[in-house]
Amino acid sequence: MTRLLIPLLLLIAVACRETGSDTTRQAVARAGDRVLYLDQIPSGLVVDGMSQSDSISAVQSYIRQWSRKELLALRAEENLTPEYKTEVNRQLNEMRNNLLIYQYQQQMIIQKMDTTVSGSELQDYYVSNLSTFTLTTNIVRALYIRVPAGMSELEKVRKLYRSQETDEIRELEDLCIQNGLRYDDYNDEWITFTQLLLEVPLESDNQEQWLQRNSAVELRDDRFSYFIAIREYRLRNSVAPFEYIRGQVRTIILNNRRNDFLQKLEDGIYNEAVSNNTLKLY
Repeated sequence: MTRLLIPLLLLIAVACRETGSDTTRQAVARAGDRVLYLDQIPSGLVVDGMSQSDSISAVQSYIRQWSRKELLALRAEENLTPEYKTEVNRQLNEMRNNLLIYQYQQQMIIQKMDTTVSGSELQDYYVSNLSTFTLTTNIVRALYIRVPAGMSELEKVRKLYRSQETDEIRELEDLCIQNGLRYDDYNDEWITFTQLLLEVPLESDNQEQWLQRNSAVELRDDRFSYFIAIREYRLRNSVAPFEYIRGQVRTIILNNRRNDFLQKLEDGIYNEAVSNNTLKLY
């Protein structure tokens, strides 16, 4: 809370002090037997750069909103029929139980569940479930370079970008770095072909056909020449490469492990309750 709000809040606190139930805290508003304390007002209401009047207005607005909500809740509590009150209590109990269960499960997962997934486990799951890993988009491993039109090194780039020889690839990379050229080598990772198309002036109504017909291409506009070398591609509806979905496979394995862990946790608690007579079914 900023200094400029302290005088206002102290005045409010003094006005409410006698009605507050906690004498160690400063009250700023009371609705029935419900009290709003100074330390409950969010500090984020007032940010650097706000004027004093805006800051005071923001705090007053929060207090008014709190007051209206609490008064409405009090009126509802006074006038709800017993049937509705019973339903409210049922829902509150259910929400409380669900929250307790969730937090306990998270605590047990952190403390006791093994989250290590080995490379062989990833591979085994992938191979055993190939039919479930179908691509929904075309993906590529590719080299992409953008060269300003008329640049003196243009011909050298044109000569080297198709090569897959290690020395020539290194030479091309050094050339691009030295001249500040846009150079993206996706040879070691898969990306969507659509992602690559965002970088170049190419419109293709049939991506599959384009990929099947082109392994290296140069495109131009008024400002740049764009070089694309497709090292490898996979078409949509084919099986996704392991490297492309490695993270997805790990997530699936951990989710399955989590579900098994939680089921065993629940079964263990149930069986323990049965054996020690904590649970009795009539």
